[in-house]
Amino acid sequence: MAARWMEALTGSLEQKRRYRECLARIEELPQPHRAAAEAAQRYLLRHGPVADGEVLVTMLTDFADLWERAAADGTPLRAVGGKDPVEFVEAFAQAYDGRGWIDGERDRLRKAVAEAERRAGRETGS
Repeated sequence: MAARWMEALTGSLEQKRRYRECLARIEELPQPHRAAAEAAQRYLLRHGPVADGEVLVTMLTDFADLWERAAADGTPLRAVGGKDPVEFVEAFAQAYDGRGWIDGERDRLRKAVAEAERRAGRETGS
């Protein structure tokens, strides 16, 4: 009962557990893959990831898989992320379909402007 109430407020506890596991997997990578993966993950999470928890956890699981495989194979960092790591992370994130937090803000802005126009029309009798 308490777990359901808590999940209703904070989201899925299972997703949180899987999210923490992804972070731990990145921390366990050998250098220099760990440093590159941590930097890329930081950007990935601030870039505006999807708002859906399940899609986010799937994306981070795939991200950890990618870096673990690269480290195990001894793949050079530039072979993983290419010439521009920003382009790499942004392209990686685009592969995951879902609404990002910015989508909610875009909707909120559109509704606020439409409401302001509606009120202005009501005030002027239009």
